[in-house]
Amino acid sequence: MYSSKVILVTGSNTGIGYDLVHLLAARGHTVYLSSRNEAAGLEAVAKIKKEKGVDVKFVQLDVTDAASVTAAAAKIKHDEGRLNILVNNAGTILCVLQTFSAIAELHTMKTVTEVDLTSLRATFETNLLGLVQTTTTFLPLLRATNSPEVPSVVLNITTGMASNTLMSTPTGILHAAVPYNTSKAAVNSYTIALAHELKEEGIKVNCVTPGMVTTKLNNFVSGGKTPEEGAAILVEWALLDGEGRTGKFWSDRGELPW
Repeated sequence: MYSSKVILVTGSNTGIGYDLVHLLAARGHTVYLSSRNEAAGLEAVAKIKKEKGVDVKFVQLDVTDAASVTAAAAKIKHDEGRLNILVNNAGTILCVLQTFSAIAELHTMKTVTEVDLTSLRATFETNLLGLVQTTTTFLPLLRATNSPEVPSVVLNITTGMASNTLMSTPTGILHAAVPYNTSKAAVNSYTIALAHELKEEGIKVNCVTPGMVTTKLNNFVSGGKTPEEGAAILVEWALLDGEGRTGKFWSDRGELPW
């Protein structure tokens, strides 16, 4: 039985993923930081070593590139022989990068009827299709590692704006961010289906939102959590044991409605 788990966090050279990598590594686990750009990824690995005093590993991974995903899975299988935890963190928010910093001025955003289809396709390619492709590719390795005592885990990073229940109430916000919100709602739907299928095997599948976090992804919007504060919310969901929950949509305020 391994006491140290092998963990992959996609899209983790910056932001929440970066801080999640070092928080997990600080607990003694073998953690793979990944990014599309190799130079950026290696720079992030060196930065963690220098600033946080922990060692992490790097694997090049572009979730939208099937060959890249396959190569990353082959590398981790060769180097570690196992994967306990997959954190699907890679994502994009193309639709609101230019206006997210002015949340109080929502009128500056395009309306739902003016949604840009190019942004919609690109956002779904990363946030949903890339996530599904990555999960499917790594699933054999997760299944081979899985055990009742140390279950494999798939953790999908989502947003409260993926809750159709919440978004249909008067407190729903950023409705015009159709590419981002709908792609994450689709991720939630996939999470439900995957958790249902893998429940009998004991593999844990959940989606968790860190809430509003100030990162490059949202143009460094003010008033959010720090990336490390956001990442801290995810740690317990990545490190679930045999009694851990599955098929849940969670936040730092508790369970959210789908």
